[in-house]
Amino acid sequence: MAKRLRKAAPWEESPGSPANCLDDGCLMNIFSFLSPIPDRYNTALVCHRWRYLACHPRLWLRVERPLRNVTEPGVYMNLEAAVSAARPGDTILIAAGSTYLACNIQIKKPLCIIGGGELPDDTVLTCSRGSDNALEFLSTCKIANLTIKAELGCCLLHRSGKLTIEECLLQCEQNPLDYLSFPIVSTAIEYNPLSSLKEQGHGVTVVRTRIEGGAKAIRTNGTLALQRVRAIYARSSVFFWFEVGEK
Repeated sequence: MAKRLRKAAPWEESPGSPANCLDDGCLMNIFSFLSPIPDRYNTALVCHRWRYLACHPRLWLRVERPLRNVTEPGVYMNLEAAVSAARPGDTILIAAGSTYLACNIQIKKPLCIIGGGELPDDTVLTCSRGSDNALEFLSTCKIANLTIKAELGCCLLHRSGKLTIEECLLQCEQNPLDYLSFPIVSTAIEYNPLSSLKEQGHGVTVVRTRIEGGAKAIRTNGTLALQRVRAIYARSSVFFWFEVGEK
């Protein structure tokens, strides 16, 4: 009687593929160089093995509320805890469907923070009255697919490094002190007179982002200036592209 054939594992179905000959550690290291959305997300759709590796806690930290499993590694109830636990270069994915409190959270290491919904409106960070900002950046970072609301103050405070804001909604709520509110404030100084060398790498890049409320879209208190502004008027929103860099 013929031997019963063992059903091949998903990653064994194409033995001729060079990628499937790599061990898990090597593949995970390769996945770490991919942009989280959409490249790393798409790799998770290939097979069960790639899904396991692409969604491994070493590559993602998740913010969820309520927690489904308190013992699951890499999952946190709030963004501040996730930022504290993250290593330089980590990606933090914030689950959609909830509003999270974000007040004066300092980010001093390179991180990518992404909303987990289909639209920015699905994942909301709120900065309550009495806080200066929701997120304060002192390193090169990227945020994407998030709604960030500030009652008074600013949504994002950029102090140093390169900050990329992609497909977000930055909203300053209307109030009598609206002239004190700014969606983005940059205090970065491109040139430090106390140093003999010119510091490089400070700036803000805004891509397809809605900006609502506040005295103006961005205030610069340092040496950087607004450049290359572009806006597209949709039926109910205005989308902005611009850069803030050296004058």
